[in-house]
Amino acid sequence: MNTNWIKTSLGELQRNGRASVQTGPFGTMLKAAEYSNFGVPVISVGEIQSGYLLISDRTPKVSDSTKKRLPQFVLKAGDIVFGRKGAINRNAIVGEDQAGWFLGSDGIRLRLSDDIDSVFVSYQFRSSAVGKWLLQNSSGSIMPSLNQKILDRLPIWLPNTGEQQKIAAVLSAFDAKIDCNNRINAELEAMAKTLYDYWFVQFDFPDQNGRPYKSSGGKMVYNPTLKREIPAGWEDSSILAVADLLGGGTPTKKKPEYWNGAIPFFTPTDADGSIYKFATADYITEEGLRKSSTKLFGKNTVFITARGSVGKLVLAGVDMAMNQSCYALQAKSGISHTYLFFLTRELIHHLEVKSSGSVFNSIVSNDIEFTKLAIPDTAVVERFAAVVESAFQRIANNTLENQHLTQLRDWLLPMLMNGQVTVE
Repeated sequence: MNTNWIKTSLGELQRNGRASVQTGPFGTMLKAAEYSNFGVPVISVGEIQSGYLLISDRTPKVSDSTKKRLPQFVLKAGDIVFGRKGAINRNAIVGEDQAGWFLGSDGIRLRLSDDIDSVFVSYQFRSSAVGKWLLQNSSGSIMPSLNQKILDRLPIWLPNTGEQQKIAAVLSAFDAKIDCNNRINAELEAMAKTLYDYWFVQFDFPDQNGRPYKSSGGKMVYNPTLKREIPAGWEDSSILAVADLLGGGTPTKKKPEYWNGAIPFFTPTDADGSIYKFATADYITEEGLRKSSTKLFGKNTVFITARGSVGKLVLAGVDMAMNQSCYALQAKSGISHTYLFFLTRELIHHLEVKSSGSVFNSIVSNDIEFTKLAIPDTAVVERFAAVVESAFQRIANNTLENQHLTQLRDWLLPMLMNGQVTVE
């Protein structure tokens, strides 16, 4: 860190009244019966991402009455939240629209006085130096954990408030653009999905007169396999009518020369919710590719995670290999990857419904080969592609731009913190 800045610690800031730390409620204070599907989100380690909070359908909620009973756990804008165990080197800033959310049992909340820029401190805590310190000083032999005593010793380097704000503004500009691209991508994906549902689920694709097919009286035929009516000329078939199913493999870890090459190696842990993937956590070499059962899958191949994190879909943004915990679907000639992506999502939905009441913990090739879907003629697929492919290309471009912005921000962060780069 910059040696010209004032070095202090979180404990010292607390003793001076410039910071307060609150650990999440223990089970004796917040019982499981108080979690509900209504109210405000409960923020635990799973919701804490690098710099932001991400809630999902699985995020529990608590009611206003619980908030009133336990006000010390209600979050305010500008609070910094950590995970108390597991991913302890991540932290997130609570935004204005997240004020009032509730701190979960495995979370820790840091609240700073007005003369300390919490965004600056959040970025400092995300630097590799602080992340390393947290992991080295954590407790727990199996899973790293934090407690009040450890956090008291956490070192903090503070420039004057003006410089804190300047540094925070530079780094926030990167995150603002990344967030903007993510919101554009979400809108484009939602629009494309709406069109897919309209055409291929409700069967209101444009007829020969440009009118919605089913709603305009287009001929529907009962299909005994699907047990419903589908447009005349459509067929019941598996997804293999429009794509080839392929498997992956993993080069042996005993051969270091097979790893750390230039070929992205996709595994379920790389599926982070983005449609496109351009970079992966692991890379293999050409030799690793040749001497294993994995293959090189081309751009726009659909990957399905089949074990671990099951049922997530990703499109390969570049040529990449894949491990045996995934399946790959490569569109046949004349079939757009955009149609195949949404058809695969429809397949996954069928499998989830089919497994209702049991655990959806894996997908096997038979699930893909023998699940019947309504397959249109290629002319409808081509018209869909003509509309949607440009949106997918924009999503790909934004995803790639975000990757570059993230790399640049993460390169700049330690240099701003150690004084190699200054903001005028």
